[in-house]
Amino acid sequence: MRDLSPTRRSLPVSPQEWLRQMLSSRTVIDGGVVRRSVSDVERLVGREVFLDLMRRRGFRVAENAGHFIVFCNSDPVYLCL
Repeated sequence: MRDLSPTRRSLPVSPQEWLRQMLSSRTVIDGGVVRRSVSDVERLVGREVFLDLMRRRGFRVAENAGHFIVFCNSDPVYLCL
């Protein structure tokens, strides 16, 4: 049976381009909040690569319901409920 898992060659965009697009968005530049699908992150760049890059930038990242929520600043994050 043929392996149907995606390969790096079949990705719609390179991992570097995907990260460049995300990190150059106005929301990220302004220190806002972005949401990215965990499955997209894992498929396109890898969980550890993504989280390491967010850590190096001083961003906070939460994971919930299949999404990463990235707080694009170094301010504390508080869960209120």
